[in-house]
This record gives sequence, structure tokens and C-alpha cells, in this order.
Amino acid sequence: MTRQARKLSNTGIYHIIMRGNERKNVFPDSNDKQRFLDGIKAKKKESSFLLYAYCLMDNHVHLLLNTNHDDLAETMKSITVRYASFYNWKYNRVGHVFQDRFKSEPVENERQLLAVIRYIHNNPVKAGMVDKPADYEWSSFSNYIQLVGTTWLDVTFVLGLFANDQKAAVNEFDKFSMETDDTPFLDCEAEKPIRTLVEGRRYLKKYLENRAIVKGIGQIREDKQLRSEVINHLRTQTGLSQRIIAILLEINKSTVERSK
Repeated sequence: MTRQARKLSNTGIYHIIMRGNERKNVFPDSNDKQRFLDGIKAKKKESSFLLYAYCLMDNHVHLLLNTNHDDLAETMKSITVRYASFYNWKYNRVGHVFQDRFKSEPVENERQLLAVIRYIHNNPVKAGMVDKPADYEWSSFSNYIQLVGTTWLDVTFVLGLFANDQKAAVNEFDKFSMETDDTPFLDCEAEKPIRTLVEGRRYLKKYLENRAIVKGIGQIREDKQLRSEVINHLRTQTGLSQRIIAILLEINKSTVERSK
């Protein structure tokens, strides 16, 4: 089957997703996430591309960058190969870490640029990992709010789209980031990235809080109707297996299988 040609951006700006090979977790711990960022910083020193935003999830990565006349494919290959070498050495393995081909979508105007940045920073919120972007450590949101890491991450350009005064721009950026937006963007949504036990626990915790289920797992086990609702929600809204759902709810796998 012939590969579809990558859509080119007239502005040189792209929203990029790199996903773990076989949808596996590519960042087992926080040190791995830091090592990946260090690789971007190292590549930035020898290149001219501009990075506007990032978010490192457990099994995929969002980047928003301006190639600035650099070759996009070469830039991404360098970043992924650098991290894969470290990852395979650390975990005594061989083979691909990320899927062979990264996904990308062109960003053609300022309105789309800002919407994509908001989308990227809200990825952990959407996944049920945190309540708000500021609570997630591994995205560029804090760089914008605290104005740090600006030698390798270009926050000045984006903030300048909100206001000339830096403090006012940060405030406007923060408010903008909290606004809801249903615009569809490139994502791993169709593949339901919540697959591991750790991801499932985070998601379930947020779900229980939103539903005001104060007794937690015990309340779910005692209420048959509620239990069925929760099981069916986890089945349809996540990629969790029946075995992991059973572990999360502390019930038999057969109960999950019979739920309708």
C-alpha cells in the first residue's frame, strides 16, 4: 500500500505526534521524559527550527514546531533516534521505540496555532490525568506561565499574539488555555491511549471525582447499576482490557465480561 504524501505547511509550522511502537509506553519514568527533552534541546543547538509547545504523555508525544527552513523529517529522525538509543540501552532491548512514521498536520494561521497549543496543553486533562494544564509537569504550559526554558522553547512569539506587555500576555494566555474548544485536531483518540494500569487508575480517579462517587470502589461494587455504568464507560472511553478493568474495580473478570 502506497504511503500518503505528507501535507506540507505554507508557514512551516506543524503539529506533530510521535507514538510508541505497538502503542507501548515510551516513558516508564520521569527521567526518561527529561532525557527526551534533553534530546530536543541538543538538536535545537545545531538546528534552526523553533519549538512552540510540547506535551509528553506516557505513550505518545505532541510537538508544535516551525521548521524555519530545516528539513522536518531529518529533524524528527534525529530526535527519535537519539532517544531510542538511550531507551534501548537503559532497558536492554533492541528495535524501534517510536512508530516508523510520525503524524503531522500543517498549521496555517495564528488562530489555528493558538488553538493547537491549547489542545496540546490540555491533553493530560482530556486523558483524566490532571484537573488543569498547570498540574501537569511534562508539557510546555508552565514555561509560558513562568517564562522559563525560553532559550530552547519560543514562548515570546506566541505570547506576543495576546498582548505587548508580557504580564498581560501571560494572563490572557492562561485564560485562553482554560476555554473549551471542540475543534478536531490530530490525535491518538481513535486508538484510545489509556491502556495501562497506571493510566487507568488516573482516569478512574478523575471519573469518580467528577461523578461525586465519594465511597470510591466500594460504592461501585455495592451498586450493581452503577457498576455496570462504570464498566461500560471504561470499555467505550478507554483502551483498557477487561483484565485491567477488573483489577481497577477490584472485581472478577467474569463480572466485567457479563456486564451490559
